Amino acid sequence: MHVASIHIAKATRLPMRAVEVVEAEAGRGLVGDRYHGTRHRHVTVQSATSLAEAAEVFGRDVPAELTRRNITISDGVVPRDPGSRIRVGDVLLEAVRVAAPCKLLDDTIGRGAQEALRRRAGTVFRVLGSGTIRVGDAVDLAVPPG
Repeated sequence: MHVASIHIAKATRLPMRAVEVVEAEAGRGLVGDRYHGTRHRHVTVQSATSLAEAAEVFGRDVPAELTRRNITISDGVVPRDPGSRIRVGDVLLEAVRVAAPCKLLDDTIGRGAQEALRRRAGTVFRVLGSGTIRVGDAVDLAVPPG
């Protein structure tokens, strides 16, 4: 499994833009993203597998960039339990909480998108170690704690 896409936005309501590479700073998040420097919401990760499931419920495609998540991985189930760790490229991330889909999704994707993404909207992580994340980087969804 690998990083399928990376999206960032400079401010909360600005559109997400696709990037090929992003710098992750420990304790701060993704450089250039709206949540950089926040306490815990450093990066959000979703899976193309979950987006495909949401599309079945929704009845049409759910574009990764419109979900407002930062990193979309090619497949698998993103861990949701707080404290779970994953590695994206050379960057270690720790799960904080489930990324709940917001009402804005019904406006940007279409009515019913928020509900279709419930339990499929990915996870909020904090960045534990600085590094570079690139599209195509390997992803390990089961990094042991410690």
